[in-house]
Amino acid sequence: MSANALYTDLSGYYDLMCVDIDYQAQSNAIHRLHQIFGNGGHTHLDLACGTGPHVRHFIDVGYLSSGLDINQPMLDIAATRCPEAFFSLQDMSTFEVSESLDLITCFLYSIHYNDGIEKLKKCIASAHRALKQGGVFYFNAVDKNKINNDLWVKHSAKQDDDVFTFRSGWHYDGHGEKQSLRLSIEKTNADTTQIWNDEHPMVAVSFTELTALLTPYFEVHVFEHNYQTITPWDSLLGNAIFVCVKR
Repeated sequence: MSANALYTDLSGYYDLMCVDIDYQAQSNAIHRLHQIFGNGGHTHLDLACGTGPHVRHFIDVGYLSSGLDINQPMLDIAATRCPEAFFSLQDMSTFEVSESLDLITCFLYSIHYNDGIEKLKKCIASAHRALKQGGVFYFNAVDKNKINNDLWVKHSAKQDDDVFTFRSGWHYDGHGEKQSLRLSIEKTNADTTQIWNDEHPMVAVSFTELTALLTPYFEVHVFEHNYQTITPWDSLLGNAIFVCVKR
């Protein structure tokens, strides 16, 4: 199965796959950070927006929000969820906007969908161009040097007569600029069991490398990956929240 094909085939199940994600807590946390570090504006773009749950929350607290994704079925669902928003089919490494923005977000580690350093560089440059002075680029990321290949996240959910079991885990072979997100989805009912396995190529980067890429464009603040409190990153854990203010 090609990259992103699973998301296309199962776009109708994406929200079920992410049912354990607290979108409101994530959105509220970044809203608070934007109040602290931002320029006071309320124009917002969500990169890799999927079916639009984060966009929905930002609209509900007063932002003029939009979203982009490379998957049209996802965007179709997002447009139903957020009819007030504008959604566009674009690659986040080379995206363009018609008017400058105050806030750009990229949740759920989706910054890694830039599947190489050159694409990541282009994404950072695109975000910088799209922001107003003092605008903020937010994303969360994982440090390649702290990935545990044996660690998998698993949860199950029921829809009608079907039980879904979702598994996901990072994999990094220890060198280079590529890592992968490995996904497994099992759908079971009284009659059959279906299993989808997929592997998404993603960029592998250390936080030292990432900060060096960001610094020419942004004032960089790194926080613990905790959406309940605002705490500076202690450099121990392998994931973190990046808040980048346009220079």
